Amino acid sequence: MSSSKGNSSFSKPTNAGGQFCDDMEKNIRMLEDHFCQTEDLMKKELLFHNQKCVVLYLESLVKKELLQSSIIEPIIDGKQGAIENTVHSAEIKKTSMVSETGKNLLDGFCVILMEDNHQAYLPSVGGIEGRAIQEPNNERSIKSSHDGFVESFSTNLQLLRKRIKSPQLKVKYFTLGNFSNTKVGMVFLENLANKELIDEVERRLTSIEIDQLYSTGELEELIEDHPFSPFPQILATERPDRAVSYITEGKITLIVDGNPRVLVIPITFFAFYQAPDDYNSRWLVGSFFRIIRIFSFVIAISLPAIYIAIVSFHSEVLPIGILYSIRVSLEYVPFPPLVEALTMQIILELLKEASIRLPSPIAQTIGIVGGLVIGTAVVDAHIVSNMMIVVIGFTAIASFVAPINEMGTSARLLGFPTMIAASLLGFFGIVLVLMIIFMHLSKLDSFGTPYFSPLSPFKKEDIKDSFIRLPLWKLNTRPTDSKPAYAKQQWRTRAWKKK
Repeated sequence: MSSSKGNSSFSKPTNAGGQFCDDMEKNIRMLEDHFCQTEDLMKKELLFHNQKCVVLYLESLVKKELLQSSIIEPIIDGKQGAIENTVHSAEIKKTSMVSETGKNLLDGFCVILMEDNHQAYLPSVGGIEGRAIQEPNNERSIKSSHDGFVESFSTNLQLLRKRIKSPQLKVKYFTLGNFSNTKVGMVFLENLANKELIDEVERRLTSIEIDQLYSTGELEELIEDHPFSPFPQILATERPDRAVSYITEGKITLIVDGNPRVLVIPITFFAFYQAPDDYNSRWLVGSFFRIIRIFSFVIAISLPAIYIAIVSFHSEVLPIGILYSIRVSLEYVPFPPLVEALTMQIILELLKEASIRLPSPIAQTIGIVGGLVIGTAVVDAHIVSNMMIVVIGFTAIASFVAPINEMGTSARLLGFPTMIAASLLGFFGIVLVLMIIFMHLSKLDSFGTPYFSPLSPFKKEDIKDSFIRLPLWKLNTRPTDSKPAYAKQQWRTRAWKKK
């Protein structure tokens, strides 16, 4: 299934709807014109049963050894029989359309054209080498599996099917982008996923009109409900175990060819603070760390603002010893606390960006030495106080606790308006901004699912796997946020206790 195409006159070749005829030379010219006379469209003329034929392929998209052994040599040595029974390929298509032939050539097929035959034979000879399966760097775990999605669509689908060995696991294909023709797969459990959710995701995908689509981030922007919200409404993950856990809850996964991240739809706020290790540890340990992660969200938003409010308006709330220490460190600082906090937050973001872009050995040096040197220098120069360094350090650590990086970044962004409100109105400003943030969270939705579920609206049955995790044998119903076809999970039991 394909998306609607744009109205640009450059979106398709002029002969995109042409058909092959019985003249082989004319068919070759039509195919060459379809690819704008590109020089990497190779052709090799052969004889098959004393009849001329030609093999055409894009040399950058096929395995030449496989082409030689499975296609060319069998044709040369071919005995009596049809061409599709002569070549060795797991998949052979037939078509008389130029556009369909061109599309298959771009997918790693070759085309066999024969004299006095209007049919094109398309055996698969693709197999571009890709990156090996390895654990994603940005979603590391201690006790969970250590494999991750890669850039190959078929490999990513294999990682899902390896874990869900059910005939109910269904894949629907879409093609997005007039130029890129990017393959997108929608994966879900047919008997579990909500039909209305499936139809809505399909409607949004088929309504996309774009020239090129290369990343899951682009697709996320095109289909999310509230593009101006600071909170991510679609979860992007590189972990197959995380994606599988959501599929078995009735959610939908989108795979974009050429991308190691897959999208999970719909999603809630608390899912961004859940980690696979929570389910591989005892439930008390998992719940403890999950509560810490959610508490870190509040710290990342409000800790610098609380410091600014105390120093500027509410110094009476501190014990006299701590207050004296802060006042001494602020004595020679010429800037107000807001400027201190903004300066250190910007320096932190610069260090983080530099460490991401640089090679690993240099990045570690920048992160450690750069942080220590700059932190010491700005204090000695009386640009910021010692306490502000401590506050910003705690804030950075709290934002990095989130298992999904996008949520940690959103928390740091929301810290800026909170700091400004604290510098103007003190604690009242912090409370006002936090009220607005939580009102916004309560109002948000992701594909019809309340974003702040199960707190807003309150769902008692879903609390057991939100900011805490009860024992597995208590999780006998699926979360209701994605409205699965049936909520009961039959396999979680401690029946042995009754014996």
